[in-house]
Amino acid sequence: MAQEFTINSQAIESKINSLLPSQGNAGAGIDFSASTMVIPIIDLTETAEGSQVRADLQTALSFNSVSEFSVSGTTSTLINTTGYYRVFGAIATQTSTTVSISNSFLLNDAVSTKTIWGLVTKITDNRTMLDDTFDFVVFLRAGDTLSAQAGNNSTIKGSTRQIATITGDLVDP
Repeated sequence: MAQEFTINSQAIESKINSLLPSQGNAGAGIDFSASTMVIPIIDLTETAEGSQVRADLQTALSFNSVSEFSVSGTTSTLINTTGYYRVFGAIATQTSTTVSISNSFLLNDAVSTKTIWGLVTKITDNRTMLDDTFDFVVFLRAGDTLSAQAGNNSTIKGSTRQIATITGDLVDP
């Protein structure tokens, strides 16, 4: 059998008034109560929002959702549209001399540039090597651009995929 308890707490009442203004200030004499009865709560948020797909599935890769890129020995703009993007791939370097090669991803806001991911590879003999893989998420505001800068003898190869709009709405694959 469930038991009912009356709660008379100014702190709880103030919190409810601030979180639920339509319920606040209902007038003097209204008490809050608690019960020992278990009441199940069913979350219908996804259905109410019109989404039937889990968030992790909405970030899946598909043929139409990815844009591939390959940058060798230069700087190239990858994305200049607002939103949240996943950027992933690998960097490879080949050289016949002792050299230090720098590769990076640059975020530019039309005024200044910041390196958001970078790698310096030091090679001491003739070889081809996989320098590193990368997988990160970047947010671009209006006017922002993301570029890849591949050093001489390096290739940055990968893909981008928009995972959400600038307002955070997930983009289906």
